[in-house]
Amino acid sequence: MGSCFDMMTDLRRKDGAGFAVLLDPDKLSQDALREQIAQYEDAGVDAFFVGGSLVHSTDACEALDRLKDICSLPLIGFPGSVQQISGALDAVLYLSIVSGRNPDFLFGRHLYVAPVIKRLGIESISTAYMLVESGPLTTAQYLNHSLPLPRTKPELAAATALAAEMMGMKAMYLDGGSGAEQPVPVEMITAVRNTVESPIIVGGGLRDANSIAARVSAGADIIVVGNALEKGVSDSDLKSMISAAHGA
Repeated sequence: MGSCFDMMTDLRRKDGAGFAVLLDPDKLSQDALREQIAQYEDAGVDAFFVGGSLVHSTDACEALDRLKDICSLPLIGFPGSVQQISGALDAVLYLSIVSGRNPDFLFGRHLYVAPVIKRLGIESISTAYMLVESGPLTTAQYLNHSLPLPRTKPELAAATALAAEMMGMKAMYLDGGSGAEQPVPVEMITAVRNTVESPIIVGGGLRDANSIAARVSAGADIIVVGNALEKGVSDSDLKSMISAAHGA
């Protein structure tokens, strides 16, 4: 398997954008896991992001090992803690929450996880993570004590992304957070796209093909959907969301 970062940049050139499913180890049904993964892969998903803000499972690495045995697609860590790092991952988003001012999430916990990532030989993708105002308080906002970017201030998101890119970060992640009421505004994605060259990942609150297509047209390179799929989704609905990402 080649570089996951190269895959992220190539998807925009080949398709409209990539489509990744976010898997939370706490919410994976082990009984239906193989069938669930097969459905996603058959429908045309490009990659799996794995992790969450609040993972209670004490055997997250074991869950990742099971996923690795089942999946043929890249497994990319979207970790909320060092406990979510495993050698089963093909890459990890090395996140710095640049929308907030909590030093622990800007450059704090990174000191503990960096040696683990290096020892396991996992590809590291430095990622500027920007929480975006999306309605009521989300788990991500609560746990990292980060004020989200105001959804009516696209210029602030663009400046934040530009600063992160100038500091050497390779990818931008605009996220409404788990269970977001509203997705990241189209105007904000457009502003960031017009400002940086880096791949843009967009997630949170995306539940239908139209909202996905609009964000790909605005400049998203990777669309991430999690909550909308956790309770099950029909093949036709899943394929329509993936087609919206690929064909927009």
